[in-house]
Amino acid sequence: MNILEVYDLTKFYGNFKAVEGISFAVKEGEVFGLLGPNGAGKTTTINMLTGLAHPTSGRILYSGTDYTQDIKKAQHLMGIVPDESNLYPELTGFENLCFCGALYGLRKSERKSKAESLLEQFGLKDARDKKFAAYSKGMKRRLAIAAGIIHEPPILFLDEPTTGIDVASARQIRNILKDMNKKGTTIFLTTHYIEEAERLCDRVAFIVGGGIIKVDYVDELIHPVKDKNTLILSISGGAEGVEGRLSTILPDLKFKRLSNGEIRIESEHPFKTSHIIRILEEAGIDVVEAKRMRATLEDVFVTVTGIESHEMKKEKEKKEKEA
Repeated sequence: MNILEVYDLTKFYGNFKAVEGISFAVKEGEVFGLLGPNGAGKTTTINMLTGLAHPTSGRILYSGTDYTQDIKKAQHLMGIVPDESNLYPELTGFENLCFCGALYGLRKSERKSKAESLLEQFGLKDARDKKFAAYSKGMKRRLAIAAGIIHEPPILFLDEPTTGIDVASARQIRNILKDMNKKGTTIFLTTHYIEEAERLCDRVAFIVGGGIIKVDYVDELIHPVKDKNTLILSISGGAEGVEGRLSTILPDLKFKRLSNGEIRIESEHPFKTSHIIRILEEAGIDVVEAKRMRATLEDVFVTVTGIESHEMKKEKEKKEKEA
């Protein structure tokens, strides 16, 4: 059953079209990812789905009911974790959770009990009485997720859930989300971290320039490239202009120079790394390092969107510096 259905959703800001006629569905109990670079329309989409922005046109259905004209009537069905925390810095972790519980209409005894339970579940019990302003970035994100599910919503929305936090905290949050999903919570997340989408999501939608260009299960997306044989070579003296020479020497293989100066070799047929290196060295091209690569969602994303993965990584680094 679909918990969320989106039909031909469009959003204009003046003359600028931020989202252009997107359609997709989210199945009950899955982790669904909206994957794309910054400025692709991810946040605008999630804002429309959660009532923070009104669509210019299109329809939004939750569990078969059309809430397009008043998404706020569906907010009891959803938990929302924005990319920037909306909790109160002057309140403690416990007070923030109780306040959020009150906003969702929970009785005083119920919200206190759930706040204590969530602090325990999210590893924040020792920070119960600490002001939110004093929390680390990772702790803030965990508390924000706890606040988003205090009313036990069937679907949780997260906008860039691990941006700007340390590796250990990001891993902890991914584990929390996996555990929540196992217990039945549907999760909708936006991300420009391809690795994160591959680790967490059952299905993903690629969004570029405000339009969705591909929606499918992660395994199905990767399957067509699983049989490709891929080798990454580091060439002595850099890779500038080398791919042309390589194509002449080994015309049956595909060569591409990467942004870090390496060369990517692909073939539909198996080949021996040692054989390739020997041929190149005989042609006067010294290979410093050779790495066999398995097929990933990154390969599919680059093929489908034409956006190189290093461009996404630059955005990741930029956003982390800003955080």
